[in-house]
Amino acid sequence: MSLRQQKVGKLLKEISANFLQKESSGQSLITITDCKVSPDLKKATLFISVFPEKSEEFALNFVKRKRRDLRDHIKHNTSMKVLPFIDIEIDMGEKNRQKIDELLKTR
Repeated sequence: MSLRQQKVGKLLKEISANFLQKESSGQSLITITDCKVSPDLKKATLFISVFPEKSEEFALNFVKRKRRDLRDHIKHNTSMKVLPFIDIEIDMGEKNRQKIDELLKTR
C-alpha cells in the first residue's frame, strides 16, 4: 500500500472505531483490527473482530446495517473530497492467530 492509502486507512480505522464505540449496545466487544484502502481510494474494507465469538454474526450484521450512518460520521469528521465505499468483514487472520495461540498453549 502507498503512504496515502496507509494514512487514509488509519484515519478511517480511528473514526470508525469511535463511531462503533458510541453506537454499539455493549452486548459484544467489536474491535476494528485493520482497514485496507484501494489504490484509487474509492473502496475501503474494515476488518473487525468480535468477542464473544458466538456474537460474531450478529455484530457483523449490526455494523453492516450502520454503514450509512458510519459514512455520514466519516463525512462530518474528515475533509476528504471523495468518501470511499465501506465494506465490513470479519478479520480471519486474527481469528486464525488466536486459534494457533490456543493450540500452542495446550501442547
